Amino acid sequence: MAPTTQKQWQIEGATRGFDGLVYQDGPIPTPGDNEILIKLHGASLNYRDLIIPKGMYPFPLNLPVVGGSDGAGEVLAVGSKVAKWAVGDRVTTLFNQGHQFGAIDVAASKTGLGGVFDGTLREYAVLNENGVVRTPSNLSHVEAATLTCAGLTSWNALYGLKALKPGETVLVQGTGGVSLFALQFAKAAGARVIATTSSAAKAEALKKLGADHVINYREDKNWGETARGLTPDNAGVDHVIEVGGEDTMTQSLKAVKMEGIISIIGFLGGAQPKDSILEVLSRVCTIRGVYVGPRSMMEDMVAAVEANDIHPVLDQRVFKLEQTKEAYEYMWAKKHFGKIGITIE
Repeated sequence: MAPTTQKQWQIEGATRGFDGLVYQDGPIPTPGDNEILIKLHGASLNYRDLIIPKGMYPFPLNLPVVGGSDGAGEVLAVGSKVAKWAVGDRVTTLFNQGHQFGAIDVAASKTGLGGVFDGTLREYAVLNENGVVRTPSNLSHVEAATLTCAGLTSWNALYGLKALKPGETVLVQGTGGVSLFALQFAKAAGARVIATTSSAAKAEALKKLGADHVINYREDKNWGETARGLTPDNAGVDHVIEVGGEDTMTQSLKAVKMEGIISIIGFLGGAQPKDSILEVLSRVCTIRGVYVGPRSMMEDMVAAVEANDIHPVLDQRVFKLEQTKEAYEYMWAKKHFGKIGITIE
């Protein structure tokens, strides 16, 4: 007899921190005409997942909600009108279920998995047939799960507004998921990569991934100027993957090329930058907020991941579904390198 209940992690509210994460039994939903039932086998965590129960997330929420946006698994059943998928297909979740193509709008911003819609930190999920993409053939379920948020955000940063070209220079900050994806995507595209980090061990890891130059930002407080000096004719970098916010924006502005793009991904160092917005005029650059991306863009990314046999960087520690709260705490303590994976049996 098929099971009717499943284990899941529900976010009860945005005031209790990680104590608001509850591991409980929930129903296994039944797919409607245009929906598919997925047996989830892998998930991964993002900074976004950590700040939702801490009340720090700036986008729409509908709590309580099953947490997690990132998931990959196998199609178990399809609705009567589903034409895109068949039982046995391997699929990966789309972050904003309503963001299918083009620019995001208000309606699509209210369709985030693990924020508005029940997410992936559970054993089974029912989603619209357009709410998933094909899993790259070269990736495991856990690897594929990392593409949903960090992977697609990085791809959007490099290709969503002004496409990265071979020979250009990309500056990535730190060793989080988006930055490491940007490094891998940029190298696959024939670009140069300058990376920043705080330790010699991480610097070696970045070099192994293909970084052309690594700057220790603790030792070099003016790393933005240093990065500029590493570009042809000291012109500056074409793309900056900006994750630090308050702590890093000044240096990002020093590093960026005229008509270059600073893509703001996060604000790990705070959300009160010291620079005037008018800097974009004196620097002649574009500062752009990136909110993941559409399904059409994710399909392009999947094709690139396959063609270049790109494997996401996973932290050496992979958690089980029942250990999810421990995974949250591990990531909050910044003990990870790359993406934190979760296996779902």
